[in-house]
Amino acid sequence: MDLTRPCFVALTARGGILARRLADVFGGEWHATRRAADSGAGEPDQRIDDVIPHLRSLFLAGRPVIGVCAAAILIRAISAHTRSKHSDAPVLALSDDGKIIVPLLGGHHGANRLAEAIATETGGVAAITTAGDRAFGIALDEPPAGFVLADPDSAKAVMAGLLEGRKAVLSDDLPDHLAETAKEWRDWLSPIAASSDDRDDALRLHLSLRPAEGALADCVFHPRRVCLGLGASRHCPVDEMHDLVRRGLDQADIALAAIEGVYSVDLKADERAILAMADAAGHRLHLFTPDQLEAETPRLHEPSEVVMREVGCHGVAEASALAAAGPDGVVLLPKIRDAHATMALALKPDGAGPSQSSRHNGRVMLVGIGPGQHDWRTPEATAMIASADELVGYGFYIDLLGGLSHGKPRRDFALGEEEARCRYALEQAALGRDMAIICSGDAGIYAMGALVYELLARDEAEAGVSQAARRVEVMTAPGVSALQAAAARSGAILGHDFCTISLSDLLTPWDQIEQRIEAAGLGDFVIAFYNPVSRRRRVGMAKAKAILLNHRPADTPVVLATSLGRPEEEIRHRNLGDLDIDEIDMMTVVMVGASTSRRIAHAGGEAVFTPRGYAKHLDSPAQSAEHQSYTNEETPL
Repeated sequence: MDLTRPCFVALTARGGILARRLADVFGGEWHATRRAADSGAGEPDQRIDDVIPHLRSLFLAGRPVIGVCAAAILIRAISAHTRSKHSDAPVLALSDDGKIIVPLLGGHHGANRLAEAIATETGGVAAITTAGDRAFGIALDEPPAGFVLADPDSAKAVMAGLLEGRKAVLSDDLPDHLAETAKEWRDWLSPIAASSDDRDDALRLHLSLRPAEGALADCVFHPRRVCLGLGASRHCPVDEMHDLVRRGLDQADIALAAIEGVYSVDLKADERAILAMADAAGHRLHLFTPDQLEAETPRLHEPSEVVMREVGCHGVAEASALAAAGPDGVVLLPKIRDAHATMALALKPDGAGPSQSSRHNGRVMLVGIGPGQHDWRTPEATAMIASADELVGYGFYIDLLGGLSHGKPRRDFALGEEEARCRYALEQAALGRDMAIICSGDAGIYAMGALVYELLARDEAEAGVSQAARRVEVMTAPGVSALQAAAARSGAILGHDFCTISLSDLLTPWDQIEQRIEAAGLGDFVIAFYNPVSRRRRVGMAKAKAILLNHRPADTPVVLATSLGRPEEEIRHRNLGDLDIDEIDMMTVVMVGASTSRRIAHAGGEAVFTPRGYAKHLDSPAQSAEHQSYTNEETPL
């Protein structure tokens, strides 16, 4: 968990002063309601209009949240969105006088340490309730950076034994290159270590590079000091790479959890088998240039002229592992190969840094944020936005993110600059950056998704992007599209077959659009019209209306849905024959029902639905008899 940008959220004037002070001390942000913002502490990083959705959004983005408020407010905001003690962001409640700090979530994910640091600053009390922290000042499932517990579930039984009065015997089998690493681990566990007099009933804690299965210990820890280098021919099967790495780890007697990072040459940034292996190991893929790897040639066991001709260096897997392990790195497993894959392992000694600087593989994240309402944005989209190095998009769409975009570098593009924004994101990702392209609705529906892939499909000489940009990873977070939101707000107009048609003729000739409207009319589809009008384009919707009136009655229901999910949202019900084009603007999606669509009065308003064919069942004699049996039953009072 990244604790570098904790967010202090204040609801009162006194809380605002405290939040501003702590945000400055801990390098975080302070967000405030209007009352808290008027505390005289200065302008907050973000003003809050609706507290519960704002807290929820921060939590889902993985931000450490310190609410200067009642704990119950935080609990109500996030309770439905907790997942795992190993992944949830820290959440703390802080009294507005700074005297009481209560970690609510993520105690062993940074919250307890943050609570203690805040208490030191404010002179307050960190109300830590986790038993191990209270008794010994340590949490077995939160080891220091660079160490990992092989089985997180083993910590519970060991801590229970320690709380009953047992001590722990510490052991390790690390090589001399990692003597300082072993000392750091022993120093951390010194509060529970057994003396020579009480070792008989002691618990056994072991530190090893080897797999935990072979250790006779109650808890096994691994130091993350092993660099995994990978190479592959194009389109290497994923299973082949996984099998090779598994075989290599077994051969070297190294645990997968001891892997510090996964490395390869930048020409393999898009190799699916390598990316999948990095993901399985829990790491981002890091990349070196061929020139950087060529510098490692004197240390290679078997330099290859074939690889030199193909890639521009005499080795990939072993050279990558050595470059990451540093000039004093030790080869644990020289390059081994399968039909299409290679791998090697190198140990990074104490105090060693890489001999070459690497970069991780860049990503373009296509993020659909829905129409704008916080509750309609998926947790995946929120997490992508939070992890991005830069936000790219039409400025209005980025503004819809509210506090989620604050503090993030952003590159705004105007309407009509779609190609420029996608090209910029791809080329920046080629430099190793994580770029989020922010799209309204769903990124794959009349948005930037298709354009990104169109650029990737072209060579640079054909107005495409650079070779490096064509190797970046592309990820997509789906969003609620306007047609879904409009249907939800107006009933169930999409209950049967439907289609979408964009009326913008900037990129598609009008005669093609007209053919599609005619076909949709003949097929009796419900139609969602996107981009129905613009400042200069007003006749397309009128033509569409005329075409559809040839295929369906004038009283066909029409829904005009404007600014969905925003404060100015408006839903209007019309008939096709009476539709006035002047009612429609750029922020409206027009939903035209099929000939079977119906409008009914419901709950003081109107609802539109399109039957799917259940009438045959509902009107059958058997169904009528079944319905009659229900209505004849007496209901106990």
